[in-house]
Order: sequence, then structure tokens, then C-alpha cells
Amino acid sequence: MGRRQVVRHETLNLVFGGSIPPAPATEFNTRNQTIDAGLHGKGRCMYGGLKIFGGRAHPALTKEICTYLNEPVGKLTAFDFSDGETFVQLEENVRGTDVFIIQPTSPPVNQNLMELLILVDAFRRASARRITAVLPYYGYGRQDKKDKPRVPITAKLVAELIQRSGVDRLLTMDLHAAQLSGFFDIPVDHLFAAPVLLKAIRQLDIPDLVIVSPDAGGVARARAIAKRLEVDLAIVDKRRVATNESEILNVIGEVDGRDVLILDDIFDTAGTLVKTAASLKTEGANRVLAVGIHGILSGPALKRISDSCLELAFVTNTTPVDSLLEHCDKLRSLSVAPLLGEAIRRIHDNSSVTALFV
Repeated sequence: MGRRQVVRHETLNLVFGGSIPPAPATEFNTRNQTIDAGLHGKGRCMYGGLKIFGGRAHPALTKEICTYLNEPVGKLTAFDFSDGETFVQLEENVRGTDVFIIQPTSPPVNQNLMELLILVDAFRRASARRITAVLPYYGYGRQDKKDKPRVPITAKLVAELIQRSGVDRLLTMDLHAAQLSGFFDIPVDHLFAAPVLLKAIRQLDIPDLVIVSPDAGGVARARAIAKRLEVDLAIVDKRRVATNESEILNVIGEVDGRDVLILDDIFDTAGTLVKTAASLKTEGANRVLAVGIHGILSGPALKRISDSCLELAFVTNTTPVDSLLEHCDKLRSLSVAPLLGEAIRRIHDNSSVTALFV
């Protein structure tokens, strides 16, 4: 305990208040602190030393988070046998440690989900003190209700699988519906990408901006961002006619002659996104931009965005998007690694994470 080291921590300044739940800070301030080397070991944390591992779903994000925390990436081996089965082996001791597994269940969803469950089982059998699953993107989150006869509630099933595998805590970001956290009987830290989005939008420096929600379900999210930016809000009346296919009915709000920014939680096939952009242009909008939190970008998404009237489309790196940027010059990536890293630090130190919620 006599040894000391310098670790870079970044903290959030509380800027907003009065919203329900509390609003987050919008800026990170970097500072150097001298702390006991045992802080992440036998210091304040009752769960042992901090260990961060990542599956194969998003190694770039794992590395970025570890860089933020000044922690090494945990060593493990993972590969698939010729028959498709997944094999995992931990390459370092984790007995009595506080383990965080970073594994978004993005495409290929089933493979990444199964790998997460196998990883959790490996850590549990290796006697980790606590296991936190970090899912920046929660796959199957859109199948959260029984809206048709004889259909499953798969989001609940996935929650059960994660819990039964041995996870003690879940850290996730921008669930498709906030009430999904109620499917879990373990603590869930539900972060929001709002600080990252607000910073990016402010840097665009667009006067007379209008924030647009592409459907009724995203109104609360769009309204919160519009309120913090002190700009107007518009809503698109959308009807889903088939899987991954929607029909735009009306645009509610004044967009004629103004620059607009579409805000959505998921960009999947981008069908809704490009139709919304076209409708806004028809209504007289000038520039049309878009910000999405989870860039799934499956199927024809990249081509649709490239061929659309969108000027720019931003997505965060909750899922792997870096390889997609070179195929679409309208696409930009925003990093959520500092936000997730700060949450991991606070959870490990048994500190409050309230400032990170929106």
C-alpha cells in the first residue's frame, strides 16, 4: 500500500437540474490525481481489484475504455470451432476481483450474446468476486412486449439468460424502452448518451435549429435534447406497415425554411431515417442532419444514407462502426468510451453514478 501512482480520472460537472430523472453534465474535465495504488485493489472497493475484459463484439471500444481508465485490457482467448461452437479461456487470475465484461450484443446478435454468456460462466467458475456485464447496446431490446398474438417477449428472455449465467450487475446505454431495466432482478445502471450528443450538436453551431423525433416513441428523448439546446421540436407521425418498413403520414411542427436534425435511438436499415429526411425536405426544410445512438446499419442502410438528402449522420460507437465510415462519407462516429469508463470507475469505487444519468 506504500506505493503510489498517478491515474488520470475524468469527472462530470453537474450542469443541469430539475428534470426527471436528473439531467447529466455535458462536459468532461480532465484532471490528474495521486491516489493509493490499492484503490482499485484492497482500498475502498469491497469487490477486489478492477479487471476489464472484452469479448470479440467490440474490441476497439474495450481498448478505448481501458485507455481512459489507465487499466490494461484483460487477457483471454476466444475462438470458434469448425462446428460453430465458441471456446473461451481466461489467461490471467481473476479470483476475488471485480470484473467488467464489455460485450454489446450487436450483429451477429446471437453469436455475441452466446459468447457473453460463456464468458460470464468462465469468470464465475474462476471465482471472480463480482461480474458486471457492460452492454452498450442491448440486442433484442425492441422485442419488449406482446403486441401480436403468439409472439415471445424476447427482451425479457435475454434478461433471464444474462442473470442466470451469473451476472451480478448490468451496465447499459439508451435502452429502446427505459422500462426494460425492470426485466432484471439485479442492479441495472442505465446510462444515456445525451452528454455526447449535446456536445456534438453544439459544435455544429447551427442557428435556428429544429430537433425532430422520427416517431411518437422518441418524443421524450428529442424533447429533452431540444430543451437543453433551447430549440424547437417537431414530430413525425409514422405508421409501421411491415417489419423494417414504415410509412410517413404527417410532420407536426414548423420546419419550413429551417435546418433540422433527426434524433433517434437506433439506425438499423435506415428506412425510417431516409423517409423522414425526405418528408422534412418536402415540408421545406433546408439542411437535414441526423444523430443516432446505436448504429446497427444493417442491410441497405449505408446505401440508403449515401443516396438520401441527408447532409450528415452521426452515430455513437456503442456498436462497431469504424469499418463502416469508409463506405459512407456522410457518416460520422461519436465516442461514448469516456462516459462508460467513468461509470465503470464509479461503480467499482462504490461512488454515485447519478451524475451520469439523464
